[in-house]
Amino acid sequence: MPHALTTAILIALSSAAAFGAQWLSLPLPYLLGPLILTGVISTLVPQHLPSGYSFPNWLRLIFIAVIGVMIGARITPDLFVLTPERVAGLIAVFIFVPLAHAYSFTIFNKVGQYDRVTSFYAGAPGGLYESLAIGEEMGADPARLTLQQFLRVILVVTALPFGISLWIGEPVGSAGGATMAETNTALLDLPPTIMVIVLGILAGRILPLPAKQLTCPLVVAAIVSLSGIIDLHLPQWLVNAAQIVIGTALGSRFGGLNRSQLQRGLWLSMLSVGGMLAMAALFAIALHHYTGLPFDALLISFAPGGVTEMALVALSLEASPALVTLHHVWRILLTVVGLSISARVMRRQF
Repeated sequence: MPHALTTAILIALSSAAAFGAQWLSLPLPYLLGPLILTGVISTLVPQHLPSGYSFPNWLRLIFIAVIGVMIGARITPDLFVLTPERVAGLIAVFIFVPLAHAYSFTIFNKVGQYDRVTSFYAGAPGGLYESLAIGEEMGADPARLTLQQFLRVILVVTALPFGISLWIGEPVGSAGGATMAETNTALLDLPPTIMVIVLGILAGRILPLPAKQLTCPLVVAAIVSLSGIIDLHLPQWLVNAAQIVIGTALGSRFGGLNRSQLQRGLWLSMLSVGGMLAMAALFAIALHHYTGLPFDALLISFAPGGVTEMALVALSLEASPALVTLHHVWRILLTVVGLSISARVMRRQF
């Protein structure tokens, strides 16, 4: 079967899986549905894929840029208003990130017996795409790295919204119908958005940012949004399509892992995520008593999950999306900077 046809079939099957995940009210259904489906195909029935098949990288990069623009378009001037409470939160995140990273590194390296490079990038408490991009560049095991990083996101964005849903008695996040995209975007709004996506991709060829396929479109969109030159409106169908393609691409990278490795990865991820969520809860409790900010908003702000879903949960709870987004952008920035600095050190040591 030609590779292009295989890609088209996988995307079609992944689209069906996304709608199925949405029907089941899973968080991030358009990402998790395709990821689970293609992960199952790649690990359990790889013989049905053509020999040497790999998901086209250029297609994945285009839609990663879409996600970057979506996040960048949500950055507003309010995000940079630093009240004493926010400063305290940023300082706490500054402490939380290395502690959580060190804990997860220990789990993967000492308990899981992963090599040091794979353990380091698999244990990063944020920056999903950055961790994958820099980790692969540094020689981490791509299958294990992808598995652990996505299990981190899957466990957090599944367990946290579900737990909060039980707590408040109603669905939250994308399962509750919240969205960060525009539901009534006109066709005339698409050309400026596409232009920013293209500019972000081109900027990625010039700017030396880490994981530039995501960060460069994010920076370009943030600049455009903050300047007021263009109002960026991303339609829901485009955001959904981006998640389907990214989920399909990353799920297909689970090839080479057997059932035993998957079970071991899940067990290790539960230890890692459980410990990081416990740390997040302790930091949230301390900040709640110090600042008076709501505990649930603070817990979401520290949870090492996806920026998109954590912001959606915040919207559902009417817990300041700006506060949650600020903490998560800061967490990702700290993680990316830490990964970049560590990469230079590792190049000299390894």
